[in-house]
Order: sequence, then structure tokens, then C-alpha cells
Amino acid sequence: MPSIFDLLKRTSKKEDEQSTQPISMIVAGLGNPGQKYERTRHNAGFLAIDYMAGELGFTVKRLRFKSLCGEAFFGGVRALVMKPQTYMNNSGEAIREAAEFYKIPTERILIICDDINLLPGVVRIRARGSDGGHNGLKSIICQLNSDAFPRIRIGVGTKPSSEWDLADWVTGNFTVEDGKKLFEAFPRVAEAVPLIAEGKIELAQSRYNG
Repeated sequence: MPSIFDLLKRTSKKEDEQSTQPISMIVAGLGNPGQKYERTRHNAGFLAIDYMAGELGFTVKRLRFKSLCGEAFFGGVRALVMKPQTYMNNSGEAIREAAEFYKIPTERILIICDDINLLPGVVRIRARGSDGGHNGLKSIICQLNSDAFPRIRIGVGTKPSSEWDLADWVTGNFTVEDGKKLFEAFPRVAEAVPLIAEGKIELAQSRYNG
């Protein structure tokens, strides 16, 4: 039976081996920087990253690529974790810079963002697709010249009437009830990310869409 020292040596060796792995994936949550936008609908991506950081014990604080950055392992894959600080409409600038630096192919860039076309807390995972009217996705597609990147969209609800300005809606704070549904979605998002990292996006879809 191995001693506690043997187990610690094995753990240390595994961590050393992992630390030498190259960064081969980007996981980016979209949002707007600053306290003003902290708990707004458009910041669902930022909030999902914060949830994962708290659960998995990594930080996203280093300023690189016009983003707050950190590193984490998802499904044994070493990933750069990003929260672009460019404001939503220019998110693609940050993503492109990081992807070019690490030579990350488009299909290995996972974007987490809000979606006003889904009910609060509903999760939709797709391997690729159009921007669907989302300015952050639009910027990324433009900068990468491709829409072939996976994304996890988190529902924040549609505006209640046509009288609402869309920009005011997405940058508005969510209600207590909607916020509860949103935060209940984050564990599903966190569980889906490692599957996507392992190339099992269809399994992630079957388990966590909805």
C-alpha cells in the first residue's frame, strides 16, 4: 500500500507534467469591464468564468491580450482563460491576439456569452454558427474571419416589450428571480467545458442543452 509520501510524489509529478503542456485552447467569457456592468445581462460570460475560477481554484487577473487572463486545465487540456476588457463590441480584438500568439486554431476557441433569445438560465451549446445579433460574437467572427468556433450561450431573457432599447436591456441588471436561474446554469456550463475540451461537444450538448 503506497504511503502518503508516495501519493504526494505522484501528485507533484502529475502537476509538473501538466505545467509543461503547451496552451492548446482558449476559453473566453464575454462581458463589459467595470463595476457598473458587473451584474448585467451582457456579463453572463464573465460571471460564468468567475464561477469556474472559484470552483476550480484558478484566478483570472493577469492583464494580457487586452484581457484579464488566467490558466486552467479542462479535461486534461491546458487552456488560456480570458475575460476581454475591450468592451463587448470589440471582444474579437482580444481573442484574435491571444489566438495568434499561441497559434490556437479557431475550433479550439470556446466562447461563453449571454443570449437574449433564450429564457434565463437556459444553456445552448453549438460547434459553430452565426452571431445571432450578438455584437461580441460578431466582433469575434469578423476578427477570426470564421464562425467555426464552439460557443456556450446562456439565456438572459428577451426584453419585455418593443419599447425597451436593446442596449439598455442587455446592460441592465437582472432581476433577483432571473439572477437565480442564471447562477443555477453555471454548474452546467462548468461541467460542459471539459467535455468540449476533450472534443466531446455532442455529448456536452446532449447533457447540458436546455
